[in-house]
Amino acid sequence: MSISGTHIPHIHYTPETPPEEASRRFYEIMRLRRSVRSFSDRPVPEEVIRLAIASAGTAPSGAHKQPWRFVAVSDPAMKRQIREAAEAEEREFYSRRAGKEWLADLEPLGTNANKPFLETAPWLIVVFKMMKAGDATQVYYVNESVGIATGFLIAALHHAGLATLTHTPSPMGFLTKLLGRGEHERPFLLLPVGYPAQGCTVPDLTRKPLDEIMVRI
Repeated sequence: MSISGTHIPHIHYTPETPPEEASRRFYEIMRLRRSVRSFSDRPVPEEVIRLAIASAGTAPSGAHKQPWRFVAVSDPAMKRQIREAAEAEEREFYSRRAGKEWLADLEPLGTNANKPFLETAPWLIVVFKMMKAGDATQVYYVNESVGIATGFLIAALHHAGLATLTHTPSPMGFLTKLLGRGEHERPFLLLPVGYPAQGCTVPDLTRKPLDEIMVRI
């Protein structure tokens, strides 16, 4: 949607609880979010995916160009094609492209070129960044805008009780061809979505404390 040039009254969201309580509750939900590599094949209703993507679409963007496209894939045959193509790139990455330091940083996470979650997860959401707007006009701050929208998407899916993984096979150009996207669309992120598998485990890691990531002046 474009900007009409007119202004309308702002409808401000007001939580039912004081802001300190509302923000703490949101933090307590988000602190449980983890990247998952072991998914259940339990179905996820399409409406949940649609609403999560709609939430992503509320993100701010440079000049309101909304330079994003979310392709939701549930077709088993397409998921298999995506897995096969992704694993081909991943094999190259682990055997030739990644340096020793990069591989050492990945080792504690237990990742490798095998990506069964690309078939097991009931949904794959492929995020594309639009290098031109729908009317082929200029876009601005594309990576920043799409990155913010993707953050909204991950938060919305987590809030709905779903697990995700930010997967970035490199290079990702095969996604443009497989999914029949236009010349101005570039793959940004591949997001498997679903419920964690029974007995799913995740790496034992810690996050930086608030006083290390926040500076008050």
